[in-house]
Amino acid sequence: MYFYELHEGDDDVYSDTLLAHDVEFDEDQFLELVLEARRDVIATFEEDTLVEAIANELQRRHGFLHIDDAQLRVAVNVSREESDTFIARVEETRRDGYDDEDDDSGGYRTMFVDVDGDDAR
Repeated sequence: MYFYELHEGDDDVYSDTLLAHDVEFDEDQFLELVLEARRDVIATFEEDTLVEAIANELQRRHGFLHIDDAQLRVAVNVSREESDTFIARVEETRRDGYDDEDDDSGGYRTMFVDVDGDDAR
């Protein structure tokens, strides 16, 4: 299994996604597939980010596995203290990533942004 990563953003806001495939593509081959998928989705994508849209397109057209929260089965919080290492709750999610039950997020995601004090304004 070979893994590929897509990045989107700049120094302040950043998003990425992982893909897997049983075929090894070199850098140029993978870039061509990404550029093709980007051209296909850029004007019409409905996902939250462009990298998610491209990953989903690569999954549909070229057999990649878009590794997202839908595949997550177990999450463990790890700490230096054994008593603080525990299984975290994993939400059952639909394929679009939103929880059907007890969803009070309104479809919003959390994003952390690191801002210098001088740039806060």
